[in-house]
Amino acid sequence: MSDHEKNESIAETVIDQITDKLHGHASSSSSDSDDDRDIKSSAAATKAKLYRLFRRDKPVHKVLGGGKPADIFLWRDKRISGGVIGFATIVWVLFELLEYHLLSLVCHVLILALAILFLWSNASTFINKSPPTIPEVIIPEDIVLGVASALCIEFNQACSIFQDIARGKELKKFLAVIAGLWILSSLGSCCNFLTLFYIGIILLHTVPVIYEKYDDQIDAFAEKAEAELRKQYAVFNDKVLSKLPKALKDKLP
Repeated sequence: MSDHEKNESIAETVIDQITDKLHGHASSSSSDSDDDRDIKSSAAATKAKLYRLFRRDKPVHKVLGGGKPADIFLWRDKRISGGVIGFATIVWVLFELLEYHLLSLVCHVLILALAILFLWSNASTFINKSPPTIPEVIIPEDIVLGVASALCIEFNQACSIFQDIARGKELKKFLAVIAGLWILSSLGSCCNFLTLFYIGIILLHTVPVIYEKYDDQIDAFAEKAEAELRKQYAVFNDKVLSKLPKALKDKLP
């Protein structure tokens, strides 16, 4: 065999070895990708089986309705969220701590604004500067109609829910509403409406953010709490609800 033929056979052998290695690497890469897909699918299935508070299957941002309000509650726009908290705090301090009245505040602000504009208009000849122009304030009709329509829809839904509960179709929901109203009345006796409204604003800007950050830990705790509540409800059912008349027991869920 000549040297040329030996060199060709050696080159073919090297090429075959390289080809085998490439095929082996490709097969291992495909198997690795299959393993990655299996791991991701199993992780997704496991995550889907996790307990979520209020049985939610959407992110917190979607649960809050999405859009600008959800961004404000979750501090996605920190400037607007901080402005809402600051404005609510100023209002609460003025009307609750300083015991200022709304009518007095509006009148004092208008007096101050009119006095500044009046003095500026009459002193413009001395300071050689024209007074500021008062902007024309016009409330768009579509905004007013939209707010009124939204309030009307919410009010009608609340009335419909109240009627369904009052008809006695669901005893469990009836007891839950009675308990909620009793708790709300107890809170109202401890503080006035403005303080309660301010507490609600603070909770709306803190609880969703904390829950979004620590949702796994909170959901685990809520799962244990719900299991304990189910046990207590079973005891209550055996000792109290089971002794109710049959007409009431038929309405139980």
